[in-house]
Amino acid sequence: MSRRKKTLSGEDKDLWDSVRKTTTPLHPNRPAAPLARPEKPGIPEVKPVQRKAPGKPSLNLDLEIGRHAATASRAHDLAPTISDHLTQAPMRMDRKKFGKMRKGQLVPEARIDLHGMTLAQAHPALTRFILNSWAMERRLVLVITGKGKHRDEGGPIPVRKGVLKHQVPHWLHSSPLREAVLQVSEAHLKHGGTGAYYVYLRRQK
Repeated sequence: MSRRKKTLSGEDKDLWDSVRKTTTPLHPNRPAAPLARPEKPGIPEVKPVQRKAPGKPSLNLDLEIGRHAATASRAHDLAPTISDHLTQAPMRMDRKKFGKMRKGQLVPEARIDLHGMTLAQAHPALTRFILNSWAMERRLVLVITGKGKHRDEGGPIPVRKGVLKHQVPHWLHSSPLREAVLQVSEAHLKHGGTGAYYVYLRRQK
């Protein structure tokens, strides 16, 4: 807190003038210092406040929420379904005959029903059926797998629906069956639809 500046009253000023006349100044050539202006009683002297010009802020902070957020999320790259995988597979058989097979216009010469079997039972049964049919020079056979049931019990590892449906195409494209198999396609609705596969066999050399 600033201290109040002391000033002379009118009586003090007259007394000081009378005393000054009876004294001899040490430095007569130096001008006398002006006396402070007397203040009005009860009213303090108010000095004007000098305001500084506003300066530029030192930091330029961009706080706009969401300005730099990503505008679009990436789409999930999901694995193709069995149907998509078979549809995208290269065509190795005659195109006209393939079209008739997909439309159910070709009659399978033999069939095997794997529905209800475990993987350990189905794999050797399928292997024997395909190799025997190939040895007998059959061209089109039907493999029934069923569409499968959802058996996921909520464990840490998800269980796929229709284990046989997903495993059979893998077996058909693996040794020793790939030497006998020319084309695999999902069956027409009248032959089982998505629960069965057409297997077109190669000709014997």
